[in-house]
Amino acid sequence: MTTRDQMETASPAAGDLDVDAIRSRVRELKQVCWDCTEHAPETSPADVEDLLNRCVLEIESGVKQIVSEYSDVSGFGQEDLDAFLGQLKKELDAVQAENNKISDEVELITRSIMADSSALEGDLEGLEYSLDLIGSQGLMKENAGKVGMDYQSSLMNTDVCHKFEALDLESQIEEKKMLLKSLEYIDCQLRKDDTVEQIEDALTGLKVIEIDGSCIRLSLNTYLPKYKSYQQKIEEAVETVELNHELLIELVDGCLEIKNVEIFPNDVHIDDIVDAAKDFRQSFSELTIHQTPLEWFVRKVQERLIMSTLRRLAVKTAARSRHFLEYVDRDETIIAHMAGGIDALIKVPQGWPMLNIALKLKSLQSSDHHARNIYSSYLRKVEEAANSLDPQQRMNLSSFMDDIEKILKEKDFEFQSSKS
Repeated sequence: MTTRDQMETASPAAGDLDVDAIRSRVRELKQVCWDCTEHAPETSPADVEDLLNRCVLEIESGVKQIVSEYSDVSGFGQEDLDAFLGQLKKELDAVQAENNKISDEVELITRSIMADSSALEGDLEGLEYSLDLIGSQGLMKENAGKVGMDYQSSLMNTDVCHKFEALDLESQIEEKKMLLKSLEYIDCQLRKDDTVEQIEDALTGLKVIEIDGSCIRLSLNTYLPKYKSYQQKIEEAVETVELNHELLIELVDGCLEIKNVEIFPNDVHIDDIVDAAKDFRQSFSELTIHQTPLEWFVRKVQERLIMSTLRRLAVKTAARSRHFLEYVDRDETIIAHMAGGIDALIKVPQGWPMLNIALKLKSLQSSDHHARNIYSSYLRKVEEAANSLDPQQRMNLSSFMDDIEKILKEKDFEFQSSKS
C-alpha cells in the first residue's frame, strides 16, 4: 500500500481525533481568557483597598514617629532649617514624579491587556468556526466516499488546509497566553515598586536600590545637625553635613523582620542594634506597636551614625591642641595618650556631645609594666580627684583633659615627696 493510500485510509479517524482535541483545547483557552479579563489574577478590589489603607496607616505612624523623635528643631538655624526642608521637598517631588510615571505605565499596561484579551477572544471565536467547518467537511467527506476518488481527494486536501490553519491559530493563542503572563508579571512588579515607594516615604533619607528575594539593598543618607551653643566645640561639623551609607539587609522570609545586616562603609559599630532588631517583637512590641522591625532598625542606625560621627569630630577638634586622642566606637570610650606612658580612658555618656553631659574618667593605665603596681594607688587617687570635679568642668573634652593632667602633676609631686 502506498503512502497516499495510507493517508487516505487513516485520514477520517485521525481527522476526527485531531478536531476533538483542538476543540477541547479551545474551550480551555476561552475559559482562561475569561478568567483573566473578568477576575483579578491575585487580589480583589477589597484586598487592594485594605492593603492601601494599611499602608496609609503605616506611613502616618512613621510620620508621627519622625515628628516625635525630631521635635526639638529649635536648635536648628533658619538657614539650616530652610536647607533641610528644601532637601525634603526635592525628595517628595521626586517620589511624586516617579509615582505619576508608574501610574501612567499601569494604565497603559491595563489598556494593552484589555486590547489583547479582546483580540484573543476574536481569534478563539474564529478558531471555533474553523473547527465547526472542519467537522462538517469531515462528514461530507465520509458521505461522499461513493462519489469518486477525485472528490474524496479534494475533501482530504481541504481538511489538511484547515488543520494547518488550526495549528497556526493555536500557535497564536499560545503567544497571546505568554503575553498575558508577562503582563501579569509586570503588574506584580509595579505593585512591588509601589511597596518600595511606601518604605522610602516612611523613612527620611532612605532609598531602595535593589530587592533580590529576601535581601534588600538600601541607600541611607544621614544629615548631621549643626551646633552653636554646646559645651563641646566641633569645628568640622559644618563641613560634613551628609553621611552616605549602604545597608544590605537579609530579611526573614515572608515578613520585614531582620535576619542579617551589612553596612558599607563599615565605619560604625551596629552589632548590638542588629541583635536588638532580631528580638524586636519580644522586646519592643508594647512600646513600638506601630513600628516594623525594619523601620526601627534604620532609625537606630541613623542615630548611631550621627552620634558616632559627632564624637569623632569632637575628639579630632580637642586633639588639635596638644592631646593625642582616639575614639573607640565599639566601647564608646575615648583614649587619651598622655605624658609618662599613661593612658586615660574616658567613658562617653549617652547623648554626648549633643547634650551637655559630664564626662567620666573610667581608668588610668600605665604602659610601664614594672611600675604599674607602684603607681596603682597613685592612679586611683587621680581618678577619684578627676571625677569629683564639678560636672560643668567635665562637659568639655579639652578642658577635662587639661584638668586631668594638672591633677596628675599634683599627685605625682605628692607621691614623689612621700617616697623621699
